[in-house]
Amino acid sequence: MQRIIRIGTRESQLAVWQANEVKRQLALKGFAAELVYIKTEGDLDLITPLYEMGVEGIFTRSLDIALLNHRIDLAVHSMKDVPIMLPVALTQAAVLERASYRDILVYKSNPAYLEDLNSIAIIATSSIRRKAQWLNRYPNHQIENIRGNVNTRLQKLQEQNWNAAIFAAAGLERIGLRPVNSVNLDWMLPAPAQGAIMVIARSDDFEVLEATATINHPPTARCTKIERDFLRTLLGGCSTPISAFAEIQQNEFLFKGNMLSVDGKEKVAIELTVAIETVQEDFGINAAKQLLENGGNLIAEKMNKSEK
Repeated sequence: MQRIIRIGTRESQLAVWQANEVKRQLALKGFAAELVYIKTEGDLDLITPLYEMGVEGIFTRSLDIALLNHRIDLAVHSMKDVPIMLPVALTQAAVLERASYRDILVYKSNPAYLEDLNSIAIIATSSIRRKAQWLNRYPNHQIENIRGNVNTRLQKLQEQNWNAAIFAAAGLERIGLRPVNSVNLDWMLPAPAQGAIMVIARSDDFEVLEATATINHPPTARCTKIERDFLRTLLGGCSTPISAFAEIQQNEFLFKGNMLSVDGKEKVAIELTVAIETVQEDFGINAAKQLLENGGNLIAEKMNKSEK
């Protein structure tokens, strides 16, 4: 009798969609699966800003525990939410093909303030990365915290006296909730691995690892690894505004990364285009070191002092 793979997921609409997508892709490869719903700390606390909760993996820890306790066989996450170091005995089993990596702005009325860098507006986001990049571009804008799943945040935007809120395009597009009144923020670099879905399994569950290997997308896995290596080398967590994006275009490999101060006043960036065959395993690490040498160290030192 074929084993039914138990896929753990948060209960939000987006999380369930992502888990069902893993289930669908496994089914196409001949593997049966079912969903198991797990509540997480990030879902229970909808008030405290993510970067003040002091815990990496706030949306993944409960699923990690369920995996280690054999309640589930797979955990499915938005890859950008997964800590750069996985718990011992757990491993990355697959990365699905990436959807849109972009951030988008959902606005209430004509966003004329986007054309004027000296304009005044109130923008909602709980992401320290989005906040820093936004203030770097629009220093006179006010940033308000907004928490909850995408449905909750869309509702809060309508209820509050805010001009707009920032979302990941993939999250809204996957569940068909991207409003007409939205615009791509092409100038904003995404979180490392944004738009990708990661599947995690126990390192010794070879049957499940063999099954999930069939749905892995190697180009996405390669690009997101480089982005996460970049993040790890810069020692970035939820409280550090670090962005990275890598993509393969024909025979070239494109990489962009940046680090900002929390208030957005300081920024250092790197942009590289190299032949795909020259990309080494440590590309993301070396890109981060180059960024640090070109000003990133100064920003990091100031941040460390302010946090003590």
